[in-house]
Amino acid sequence: MATQIIYLPSGLPSAGALLSYVRLEAGATTQQQQTAIGLLASVQADERVALVPANCLSWHRVTLPKGTLDRSLFADGQGQRVRAVLAGLLEDELLDEPEALHLALQPQARANEPVWVAACNRDWLQAWLNTLEQAGLQITRIVPESAPPLAEADSPAPRVLWARSGEHQPEMILSHAEGVWVLPLAADSLVLLRPLLNKQPQVVLRAEPAVAAAAEALLQAPFQLQTQAEAWAQAAGGDWDLAQFDLLRTRGARTRQSVRGWLGHLGTAPAWRPARWAAIALVLAHVAGLQAWAWKEQAALNDRRSAIRSTLTSTFPDVKVVVDAPAQMARAVADLQRNSGQASSADLESMLAHFKNAAPNLPVPTAINYQNKSLRLTGLPPESAADPALLQGLQARGYSVRADADAIVVQATSQP
Repeated sequence: MATQIIYLPSGLPSAGALLSYVRLEAGATTQQQQTAIGLLASVQADERVALVPANCLSWHRVTLPKGTLDRSLFADGQGQRVRAVLAGLLEDELLDEPEALHLALQPQARANEPVWVAACNRDWLQAWLNTLEQAGLQITRIVPESAPPLAEADSPAPRVLWARSGEHQPEMILSHAEGVWVLPLAADSLVLLRPLLNKQPQVVLRAEPAVAAAAEALLQAPFQLQTQAEAWAQAAGGDWDLAQFDLLRTRGARTRQSVRGWLGHLGTAPAWRPARWAAIALVLAHVAGLQAWAWKEQAALNDRRSAIRSTLTSTFPDVKVVVDAPAQMARAVADLQRNSGQASSADLESMLAHFKNAAPNLPVPTAINYQNKSLRLTGLPPESAADPALLQGLQARGYSVRADADAIVVQATSQP
C-alpha cells in the first residue's frame, strides 16, 4: 500500500506553487521530492496525507469536563458540542478568536484527564485542502509534523530535539511534555534548551545531514542523522489525525481510501497470491459441489417421476400417453368408480354428504345446482364460506370453498 505525504507550506496557496512530498511503499521511504501542485496527482498512492508544519500549530493542555466524551466524538452532533467546550476552555489561552482556528484532540482522549489540543489557522488549512482537492488529490489524513509525546502511565514522556533546514532558516523542533517548541538553530536558543538537556530522561538528538554539523557545534553533543523524508514518514505513522469536527469529510475519505487500498493490495500483492489461489479453489469447490448436488437431486426427481408413470401405465394399460400422471390417474379411478356404480368424490352425492358433515349447523339450501364437478348451494349465508371448520373439513377431502353472491360454491379439486 503506497502513501504520499504532502508537506503544506506555512504560506497561503499560490499559482505555480511547488510542494514537497515523499512516497512510502511497503515500509520503504523515497527521497523528498518537489513538484507543482497539478503534478502531485500523477504520483501513484493509495493514501494521501497532509503534513502540517510544526510552526503552524500551537499546543494546549486542557482537562475536559466529565461526560464530554461519553458518546462517539463524531456522532449525533457530539463533535460540535465538544468543539464548543474546547473553545470555552481555551478562550483565554488563544491569541486568535476560537472561531478562526481549527482545533483537534489527541488520540484516545479521555474526560477528567489532561489532553492535548492542537490549534492552527482554519482559513489557511482549508485553503490548502481546497487547493489540493481542486488538483484531484483526496486528502485522507492530516497529521502534525511534530506533536507532544503521549506519556505512558508507568514511564515519563520522551523528549526529542530535531534540527532541520526549515523553510526560511535552520530550526530546532523540541517535542517534550510541555508541548512543541520551534526555535532557531542559533546560540540564543540555548537559554531555553540548556535546562532541558540536563533533565532525565535524556533528550534524543536528531538532525538533517545538512545542519548536523552546526547542531553538534552549538550543543556540543552528537546528533543522529534523520532526513526530512524519514521524519515525515515517522509523523505519518503516528496515531494523530487533525481531521476532526468541520474537517470530518477527510476522515470518511480516509476510510474509503483505506478499504480501496486494502482491497487493491489484496488483489495484486505477490504476498497474497497463495491466499487468492486458495480463495479461487474454495469457490470452485463450492460451485462443483452445488452442481453435483443439483444433478443428484434432479436424478432422484426423475426417478420418482418415472415410478409414477410406470404405476399409471401398469395399473391402467389403456393410458398410452402420460402428460400429467397424478391427474390422469385420478380421472381413471373416477371412471372406474362410476363404471362400478360407486360414487366418486366429485359426484353430487359425495359432495353433499361431505358438505353436511363439515357444516352440520348450516340451514338447508333453497336451491342446489351441480355442474361439471361444481356444487352451488343457494340460500346460505356467504360468510359461511370463511368458517374455519368448513374450510378445513372440505379442503381435507379435496374440495375448495368460496362465496358467490348469496350462494356457496364447492369445487372438487382432486379425486381419490
